[in-house]
Amino acid sequence: MRLVILDEYDLASEWAAKYIRNRIIQFQPGPQKYFTLGLPTGKKHSLGCYKKLIEYHKSGDLSFKYVKTFNMDEYVGLPRDHPESYHSYMFNNFFKHTDIDPANAHILDGNATDLEAECEAFEEKISKAGGIDLFVGGIGPDGHIAFNEPGSSLVSRTRVKTLAKDTIVANARFFGNDLSKVPTMALTVGVGTVMDAREVMILITGAHKAFALYKAIEEGVNHMWTVSAFQQHPRTIFVCDEDATLELRVKTVKYFKGLMHVHNKLVDPLYSMKDFAN
Repeated sequence: MRLVILDEYDLASEWAAKYIRNRIIQFQPGPQKYFTLGLPTGKKHSLGCYKKLIEYHKSGDLSFKYVKTFNMDEYVGLPRDHPESYHSYMFNNFFKHTDIDPANAHILDGNATDLEAECEAFEEKISKAGGIDLFVGGIGPDGHIAFNEPGSSLVSRTRVKTLAKDTIVANARFFGNDLSKVPTMALTVGVGTVMDAREVMILITGAHKAFALYKAIEEGVNHMWTVSAFQQHPRTIFVCDEDATLELRVKTVKYFKGLMHVHNKLVDPLYSMKDFAN
């Protein structure tokens, strides 16, 4: 387990984007070998990272032509073109600014006639793609990853989930603070689905996530804090800003900051598609 600590949100977002860029380019994807990337849809933790990835693409240093993506979750019953649907969020904030083939951008359909079948089909698509090479996620203040809220099974798969009251209240700000407009159910990948990825990177920024980060790395695995499961993944990187470390022990922060010279070698040098061109 690695904990990468940057001074503030923008630097954490940039480090994460550099890491994703290097992993895709080192993989050398092509027509017979797609890189599979799991993606989050949380408005705050992912947006800065997506903006940097778009920059890298527009500068000609990164292509998504041979990348397949799988998003973590989607609301049930929200029209696909609703501004708060994760379909809209991903296409408006990321996909339409890159060269990814829309057929390779997989997002759960919250309006499917058979929601359970939709979840099973999503797992099957991941399997057919060869599994996820790198799953990027974010967490809520209660330590949930995707919509795997407190009490979720740590071996869960993609499924229909009823949202907790705290989550509904937290999401109300995206719906004009009208609780009646906030979806109460979602489709989500499971903790087990993410654990199956060859590598996991979790973005945690802001003081309001500090207690969750503490629970994630300084205490034991606990299904009431689902992010803690990733202590047991052989290749997990937590990327956070200074504010998110407020609940950690001083010696924990000092230890991981002392490893930053090692962690920074993962993003420096920053590779470009041109470096691997024939």
